[in-house]
Amino acid sequence: MGKTMIKDQLNRPLRDLRISVIDRCNFRCTYCMPADIFGPDFAFLPKSELLTYEEIELLARIFVDLGVEKIRLTGGEPLLRKDLPILVKNLSAIEGLNDIALTTNGVLLPKLAGELKEAGLLRVNISLDSLNDELFGKINGRNVKVQTVLNGIKAAQQAELFVKINMVVKKGLNESEIVPMAKFCKEQGLQLRFIEYMDVGSTNGWKMDDVITKKEIYEILKEHYLLEPVDPDYFGEVAKRYRYKGTQTDVGFIPSVSESFCSSCTRARLSANGQIFTCLFNGNGHDMKELMRNGASEEEIRQRIIDIWSGRKDRYSDERTEETARYRKKIEMSYIGG
Repeated sequence: MGKTMIKDQLNRPLRDLRISVIDRCNFRCTYCMPADIFGPDFAFLPKSELLTYEEIELLARIFVDLGVEKIRLTGGEPLLRKDLPILVKNLSAIEGLNDIALTTNGVLLPKLAGELKEAGLLRVNISLDSLNDELFGKINGRNVKVQTVLNGIKAAQQAELFVKINMVVKKGLNESEIVPMAKFCKEQGLQLRFIEYMDVGSTNGWKMDDVITKKEIYEILKEHYLLEPVDPDYFGEVAKRYRYKGTQTDVGFIPSVSESFCSSCTRARLSANGQIFTCLFNGNGHDMKELMRNGASEEEIRQRIIDIWSGRKDRYSDERTEETARYRKKIEMSYIGG
């Protein structure tokens, strides 16, 4: 059967699926998991509430038939999910799926990178918000050292995985790391993505004043490097990319706050407990786990996904204000991933 591309009223195809395989993480990040909320006694999802690999594979096959070309595995920290290479191998066997990627903090990559590559993983996005040990320890809340993540980057490179570095920039926290991170990634030939600090979930205390915009970061980089714009690779690409002149190395910006891209969003998200979310900032999911466990047929599941996507009206980044950030219900990053 050929792919059935589905589009909503804004002409947005469904191209990209983010799958959160677990809601746990082994350290906090700039976006989420404040220590006073996500402490050692926080109640994460019981195993019975997580989608099984068989359920994930079923949904992935249906999504691919509906037009999805790329799947990214997220968390929490996806490498904490037992036997993850088995899931990657089974997903990679889906006809029509062109790209399998993973977002990780990199801690467990020295152990798993080779096995994941062999299973069919192509790319990893590794989160690293500072190269300064003291600051990085403050951000991750576990006193994890930068070298631990660098070891993960090296392991991914040795496994011949394509590596991208994600850095969330928050004013008053790590803006001093913008140039050192750019220098490090340029020297290592790593693509870097600067991500504007966003109001993901409702627990990270987000304020507009904390945001350093894409334009501000770009102006800082221009003082040190000659940058030339790079055309998007596909419709719906969220990163605004530039190339260091005279190199093949890109640096990009994800400006969800200052330059929203709601009108071209092609991404759906599947939470670890089986909820479909049509927007990172929408707290209202659609329960697929209950549908599957109550015996729905593949055609019924397929039609439900079509109805969800076709009926979407998400424009949160277009509408964001301090008020919406404070009072609108949103899914937490620890449940839905990036």
